[in-house]
Amino acid sequence: QEVIQRLLAVFSRINTCGLFSFYLAEEPVRSKHRKCRFIKANVLGVDFDSRSVHCAPAFEDDEDVSNETFDLQYNFLVLAPGCMPNTFNTPGVAENALFMKNVSDAMAVRKLLFDLLEKASLPNCPVQRKRELLHVAIVGGGPTGVEITAELDDLAHKELRDLYPEVAEYLQISIYDVAPYILGAYDQKLHEYANEALLKRKIGIETNSRIEKVDKHALYIKDKGRVPYGMLLWVTGNKAVPLVMDLSVKKTEKGLVRILTDSRMRVLKSKDSDEVYDNVFALGDAADIEGSSLPTTAEVAVQKAKYLVNFFNSRHAQQSSSMPFVYRETQLVSYIGSRDGIIAGKGEKEGWTGRSAWLAWRSGSVMWTRSWRNRAMIILTWIVNVLFGKEIAKM
Repeated sequence: QEVIQRLLAVFSRINTCGLFSFYLAEEPVRSKHRKCRFIKANVLGVDFDSRSVHCAPAFEDDEDVSNETFDLQYNFLVLAPGCMPNTFNTPGVAENALFMKNVSDAMAVRKLLFDLLEKASLPNCPVQRKRELLHVAIVGGGPTGVEITAELDDLAHKELRDLYPEVAEYLQISIYDVAPYILGAYDQKLHEYANEALLKRKIGIETNSRIEKVDKHALYIKDKGRVPYGMLLWVTGNKAVPLVMDLSVKKTEKGLVRILTDSRMRVLKSKDSDEVYDNVFALGDAADIEGSSLPTTAEVAVQKAKYLVNFFNSRHAQQSSSMPFVYRETQLVSYIGSRDGIIAGKGEKEGWTGRSAWLAWRSGSVMWTRSWRNRAMIILTWIVNVLFGKEIAKM
């Protein structure tokens, strides 16, 4: 589940703006080519002694079904519950902001964007109201926030100018971050390059911004006051889900609470012990290797997943003799708009920018998906987009 969620988050940022259809971003669990049993349920707890998980059906719109809990026995257990958006307990965020974790979130962003454009296009809408409706506030200056900004800005300068010529000029995108600069994961040269490139395209970058509260129509920022918006995207980071907090396992003590494992991804039992639970593994954002912390990225989740797949496919080998997991570091890539991107350096090799960086970022859309059918459809969609423009019909 976690690996799929990580990849969906990557794809969702892309297909929000019509680069390819939403269905191409999804990797269905149920497939005639896969021999697996899928149960749509949330795990509420784990009993490691009896080797069972306590579950509730995942149908929030049907309370009668959701309350009929059940237990499942396991031989092997892989914990990958992922994380949830961190609102930092800012009042009003959960009720008024949109998040970007999956395809449903991307569809919600797309629908709201076009609703706002239609409202701003009404003949009785004054100019000041148009500006407020078409202010897209993005809280979070990391790769996710910047890439959403880049794709929305590309859309605004191309398709939207043709479809909404009367109001496209009023669309304003702003990035708000509490840090002193955006894209802090990159070195100074690269994040300054990205900052300058975005400012040239008249994107607002408001660093050192402390958001005190949010209501339906505005942000309230310390020392800046009320800032109206039409759409608020909250992409500031993650926090642990309730399941992780409730598990009786060894966890990190600082920062994001994560399940600790050994180098073979076996879950450690307790704070004062190096013992592991038999046949229990963990990966994804909710897990980390003790003494060898790794970032919460899709690349890490995918590599760990492949490691476990290889282990399960060769279970005849002794678990204790399996090779430890070794992360193969890849270069961090981010898109910053107008077919420009940045790639972090690796070792002595310096990072670089420009169209080649953008192509490296774009190629990830093809390589992430496991389906050759989806890969072919994504490439075909790009070709059609070049010839006829993006398909941005309202969802």
